[in-house]
Amino acid sequence: MQKEFAEMHSGTSQQHSLALNGSIGESAMLHPVGTPDYRPQCSKEGEVQIQMDASEEPSNRRGSGGARSNSSHSHSHSHSHSHSHSREGPAGERPEPDDGEPRNSFSELRYILRWLQKSLPYILILCTKLVFQHSLGIAVGVGLCVTFLYANRAIINQVFLQERRSLLQCAWLLGFLTGSSLLLYDTFQSQSLYYSLIFLPPNVDPIGFWDALWIVGIADFILKFVCLGFKCLVLLVPLPLMSFKSRGQWYMIIEEVSQFHRSFMPLPVWFRYLIGNKESEGFMIWTLGILLSLFYLILKLLEVYGQWSRFRSALQSFFHKQLYGIAASQHQCSDAGEICPICQAEFREPVLLTCQHIFCEECISLWFNREKTCPLCRTVILDHVQPWRDGATSTHLQVY
Repeated sequence: MQKEFAEMHSGTSQQHSLALNGSIGESAMLHPVGTPDYRPQCSKEGEVQIQMDASEEPSNRRGSGGARSNSSHSHSHSHSHSHSHSREGPAGERPEPDDGEPRNSFSELRYILRWLQKSLPYILILCTKLVFQHSLGIAVGVGLCVTFLYANRAIINQVFLQERRSLLQCAWLLGFLTGSSLLLYDTFQSQSLYYSLIFLPPNVDPIGFWDALWIVGIADFILKFVCLGFKCLVLLVPLPLMSFKSRGQWYMIIEEVSQFHRSFMPLPVWFRYLIGNKESEGFMIWTLGILLSLFYLILKLLEVYGQWSRFRSALQSFFHKQLYGIAASQHQCSDAGEICPICQAEFREPVLLTCQHIFCEECISLWFNREKTCPLCRTVILDHVQPWRDGATSTHLQVY
């Protein structure tokens, strides 16, 4: 009976000590009953006492403090861990990146579009004013462009027709181009725009940006008209005086000379615009203009050097007769059927290619103006095709 009472009293005192001091309870959990550090004893009055070594008491206190700190640290760690898990979401997924910046960019773009929509009537008003201010220049530019495209297409068609070409239409094109050029220069006679064709400054002072574009654009179209006029003259030459193969060579050399001349034409105009006037613009801007003009000159010389290689190749092709094969014998022509596969007529000056196919020299020369392979077996005969032999003129506008 006394032993049961002692055990009940011991349990009551242990619960009381846990309620008063959590650290002692935690220490009891670390050192359970039965260990040497935890020895319950019964006193004479029947009370249960816990005897602890004096040397171990501070350590137990420190242990209880460390356990408390560990408990708080584990609590904060578990709290932060659970908070991070709540951020990451299930299955350890990383949080999605913030899409605020794309939304801001989209909102800015939408704001710009809204501003343009609101400003559209005012922009149309300003554009209408500018069109009316420069109506003459715009009309001249559109007219020159349409005239060039029409004449270029007509000449290509006449070259393709060969002996079936219309001499009347060729003469009409020559007169139309000449009249258009003379009418243009007569309309703007006070500006002396024709001076730019021979690298002289026109009568426009001072030269602004739009003035330079105007002068260079007019001169480039006029040089194209001159090139088209010379091609019309080649078309008007009678057939006995010039073969179609020779005409292709002339078309090529006329175009190459025209492009080489057009590449130099804008040089003095832009050089004068970039340098400017020292008295009106000041020393600093004038010095900057000199530097810019030197850079422009260097770039222009590099461009002309690239064109010079093509021009030299065209000159070599013009002065040296290009051979596509050897003359075919009568026996070889008989084996081929005596019929040219291109013109479907009897062979005229037959040529045997390296692929052993026979064609008329005139027919195969016209074919090689556009292609570099055999018409029948597609064997490569030429290394490259010389351009502009079909009478075409470059549509590139040389404005710089």
